[in-house]
Amino acid sequence: MRFFEYEAREIVKRAGIPVTDYGFTTDPAEAGAIAKRIGAATVIKSQVLSGGRMKAGGVKFADTPEQAEAHAREILGLEIGGHLPRGVLVDPRAEVEQEYYAGVVWDGTRKRPVMIFSPVGGIDIEQVAEQQPEAVGRRHFSNVLPLSDFEAKEVIASSGVTGSALNQLVPILTRLARVFVENDMTLAEINPLGRLRDGSFVALDAHMEMENEARGRHAKLLGELGVGEEETRQAREATPFELAGAAVDAIDHRGVAGNVTEFDGNLGLVIGAGGGSLTLFDAVRAHGGRPANYCEIGGNPSVAKACGLAKLVLSKPGVERIAVMMSIVSNTRVDIVARGVVKACLELGYDPAEKIAIFRIPGAWEEEGFKILERYHVEYADRSVSLNEAARRAVEKIEEGVAA
Repeated sequence: MRFFEYEAREIVKRAGIPVTDYGFTTDPAEAGAIAKRIGAATVIKSQVLSGGRMKAGGVKFADTPEQAEAHAREILGLEIGGHLPRGVLVDPRAEVEQEYYAGVVWDGTRKRPVMIFSPVGGIDIEQVAEQQPEAVGRRHFSNVLPLSDFEAKEVIASSGVTGSALNQLVPILTRLARVFVENDMTLAEINPLGRLRDGSFVALDAHMEMENEARGRHAKLLGELGVGEEETRQAREATPFELAGAAVDAIDHRGVAGNVTEFDGNLGLVIGAGGGSLTLFDAVRAHGGRPANYCEIGGNPSVAKACGLAKLVLSKPGVERIAVMMSIVSNTRVDIVARGVVKACLELGYDPAEKIAIFRIPGAWEEEGFKILERYHVEYADRSVSLNEAARRAVEKIEEGVAA
């Protein structure tokens, strides 16, 4: 779940990290009033979740409150990436001597967060890492044990920062890392972090993303920020297909049939959650397949939930067949998923043997599940068939249909 810049700035501010005297509004006249209160030249920024604000004209500079009001009126009506802005952020045009980067991201390989710091800010950190690797400091740290200032100091010092700047930056990076852990973030970054002419540091922009599953734990914070429970907060609005997927997951509390994402392929996917689903999605594409969707199913869903997800995918225009694939399961009954997908085919008037390209879910109650599939002549695979091979077979079935 992504935060708008003005929300991320508020989170940073609450953590004790210095920020500018900004203001957020949805009213052009109020934007002028904020600029008047600031009493200096300002920057008017569109508040959208998509990137490319500057190129699209969503960031403008104003010398007077009247200019700020005019720019805000223009920006509030400007669509960027298919979205109208939530509002505008009015920010003082700071006199910056140098821009830095401070960030924390989740390392899925190491299963730990990593602090990143660079004295080269204002541009993508990936670009800095490629062109000036010596100017980027990194360090993994525990998201369970307390974080010390020394860990942050090592990261910053390794990027070449010394002296007074180093001492001032340590608490900023430490607090940012704590914000990351305490709020179940997947990304927390300040870019740029500016050093002003008086030698002080201030966050000039901030980006935050939170685990979707953590929203319930942070309901108080989200409520204070005005984040609605119904907001998906993705880079684009959810499609009707994706909203229907969320409705399927809400059928009952048993299991998960979620993270439904729409694509334009012809092979529908009903695949296991976690890393297995990503592996399967990539495997389908690696074998030349065109996925119609991404989704995750698991946690012992009910027959109704498995059926609902399969019906949704089968009903998507352009879908020729579905592939039902998971890694070895222990907390999901194979027979329940089999009943669900077969039921979906029958209720839609399809022959399960024709519509299910392959069923590869070994694990709990697999013998019972395989008996159901045998009854309807559905091709299935046990654990002796790899996920990669199952994906290949599914793509082959689609290609055979096209050739015919």
